Amino acid sequence: MIKVALPNKGMLFEPTQDLLKACGYSASKPYKTLTSVDTKNGIEFFFLRPSDIPMYVGKGIIDAGITGIDFNAEACSPAVKVLDLPYGGSKLCAAVPNDSSVTCLEDLRNSRIATSFPSIVSHYYKKEDMKLVVLEGAVEISVSLGVSDAVVDVVETGTTLKQAGLRILGEPLFRSNAALFCHPDKQYLNEVHTLIRRIEGKLVAQAYMMIEYDVSEALLSTACELTPGLDAPTVSKLHGKDWYAVKAMVREEDANQIMDRLWDAGCRSILLFAIKSARI
Repeated sequence: MIKVALPNKGMLFEPTQDLLKACGYSASKPYKTLTSVDTKNGIEFFFLRPSDIPMYVGKGIIDAGITGIDFNAEACSPAVKVLDLPYGGSKLCAAVPNDSSVTCLEDLRNSRIATSFPSIVSHYYKKEDMKLVVLEGAVEISVSLGVSDAVVDVVETGTTLKQAGLRILGEPLFRSNAALFCHPDKQYLNEVHTLIRRIEGKLVAQAYMMIEYDVSEALLSTACELTPGLDAPTVSKLHGKDWYAVKAMVREEDANQIMDRLWDAGCRSILLFAIKSARI
């Protein structure tokens, strides 16, 4: 049985729960405890602070875990990223008072910077002796309290910074999203491989749809060019007719446009299906 860490709260919690449920895992967070055992799949889930997960995975105490790339980078963890996940997107931005004369990120090199991500900030500036004010939260208030000249914090909409009288400076120092991490020695375990395959299959299912249609022999080549699939479309001859049934995977974002083009080309009985999961 492997041990897998999951976020116990925050913006990563619900998407992670939904993803694992869709992959066939029983990973609901218990009311009073921090662990849940999925005996059917051979996994014990641990619900931990997202910022603590890199430490547990990096030391091999936990075999794998889902957390933000920024948390793993901040912890300088040796945990290996094995799969990016399509949620939890965020950016780490610098902000200064609206009336500040600072115009670029480089101007902050010798400033007092309040942040919850000192390792990332120091690495960005390639300077270990920066004047950092390390805080656990509510970083934006530090400027008005006089303990910092600027902040570097996670930004989603920027509303919190604006309310604090701050403006974002330059491009993000770091961009992040959720990801699956493994200890370097544990990524080859069978249960970890199964976890990776299931999540990959669900991500493919979310990105693609299955399209089916009938097409005459004369238009078959043209239609297949519109729906090449991942490798090649599946083509079957219809009984008693010079028509063929074609089935292929298409990008979800392009599916409706492809349906329109197939119809205009002369294809009929065009059907579009959602894919629940896949193994590619």
